[in-house]
Amino acid sequence: MTNLEARPGTTECRSATEPVPVSRLLEPREVPLGGLRAMRVRRTLPQRGLPMVGAWCFLDEFGPERVDMRVLPHPHTGLQTVTWPFAGEIRHRDSVDSDVVVRPGQLDLMTAGRGVAHSELSLGTGPGGETPFLHAVQLWTALPAAVAGTEPRFEQCVDLPVVAGDGVDVTVFVGELDGAASPARVHSPLLGAEVRVAPGGRAQLPLRPGFEHAVLVVEGVAEVAGRTLGPGPLLYLGSGRDHVDVGAAGGGDGETSARLVLLGGEPFEDDLVMWWNFVGRSHADIAQARADWERDGGAERFGTVPGHDGERVPAPELPNIRLAPRNRPGPDELEHML
Repeated sequence: MTNLEARPGTTECRSATEPVPVSRLLEPREVPLGGLRAMRVRRTLPQRGLPMVGAWCFLDEFGPERVDMRVLPHPHTGLQTVTWPFAGEIRHRDSVDSDVVVRPGQLDLMTAGRGVAHSELSLGTGPGGETPFLHAVQLWTALPAAVAGTEPRFEQCVDLPVVAGDGVDVTVFVGELDGAASPARVHSPLLGAEVRVAPGGRAQLPLRPGFEHAVLVVEGVAEVAGRTLGPGPLLYLGSGRDHVDVGAAGGGDGETSARLVLLGGEPFEDDLVMWWNFVGRSHADIAQARADWERDGGAERFGTVPGHDGERVPAPELPNIRLAPRNRPGPDELEHML
């Protein structure tokens, strides 16, 4: 996924603070993806008051809707992209010779490192030739300094562990939960899981107190940590928790089902600057990445994505000021996120 805002904001992610359990709803903002007539996504990370959850630094949800997704080749540096679909199929092609289709229950994980380019297009139509039906999230994780300049790579995980409970099933696509560990190779202590709650389902999910956590409801209505949530906002839970209670919320016809995304991670140690599709440590890092993408089509640093005949997403202009910081909340601010 690319950030196609004409004037993307800048995020500097300061190192984390002391553990504080909180409960704060963060509203999404709608962002067009691919031009005036293209699909729109709901972005809940980064936020002005919360640029990251662990190493998770970006979260887009798109769908559920019939939409023709066409994201042309675009670059990334210093991060990993995590693509997790709930419905529909997405074709991924990149400059390290990957050409795969990701389907619900499967994970696409691309490590940008020093630089990579990729494209994403929806596949399939309805029985009457309708536009494809899509629903998915895409996330980015920031790479620690030691591996930020690593060689790019891609992996697809199709056999992921599931933790089954009393009407609650959890697929762990990144990290580990309750003894179930994803094979996905990440570079920070992280958790990413899809939680499916059947009508009447209830569970107490174990958490690592040293992680900060957040929950996004993507379908139905759920009870999470004592709050009733529908799709849209991100519930930030802070850190210091050893569990979170989840369940199906009651409706007019009784209990309903729900689907959630649970994120967690050890508070990130590095200070970062994130602009457009790049994660770096300084203004200079970002400016260099942009210049490299615009130079000769970006091929020298980012490679070429086959099958697009030179089509690509151009980089927006850098602001005329030095990229400004956007800090994490401090302990006093976290204590008031209630």
